[in-house]
Amino acid sequence: MSKGSERGVKLVLAALIAGSIGMAGCSKIERSRGYVPDASDLAEITIGTDNKLSVRDSLGSPSTVGTFDDDAWYYIRSRHERMAFFEEEVVAREVVAIYFDDQDRVEDIAHYGLQDGMVVSYSTRKTPTRGRELTILEQLLGNVGRSTVPIGP
Repeated sequence: MSKGSERGVKLVLAALIAGSIGMAGCSKIERSRGYVPDASDLAEITIGTDNKLSVRDSLGSPSTVGTFDDDAWYYIRSRHERMAFFEEEVVAREVVAIYFDDQDRVEDIAHYGLQDGMVVSYSTRKTPTRGRELTILEQLLGNVGRSTVPIGP
């Protein structure tokens, strides 16, 4: 093999290695978070008979409880995907909600998915401040000529 063809093989090999490393960085990263009980476990819960204690014994502690009272328990699982350096995106969500009546007995069991959720937009407004905005140049040169040497003994 000549020296030129040997160099060409090394270049192709280096390009293949660099390309495979680059492609590995573009692979999809999947994460699963939370816990939702199996359908067989949920089938054991009887509406009107089971209470909070028996539900906790059968299914475990909920992911979260209702905001204003503890008469709603939520078991939440979500699947997130991220591609390379892009932001993570929720691709699947499953919520099992168990509602209790005034005597802490199971009143209803509901299932929700990603399609049942809604997007809440947050306000991006800023609180106005008094005075005026300084430019970068004014900020950089603002203290030029001011004395910081203390006067007096």
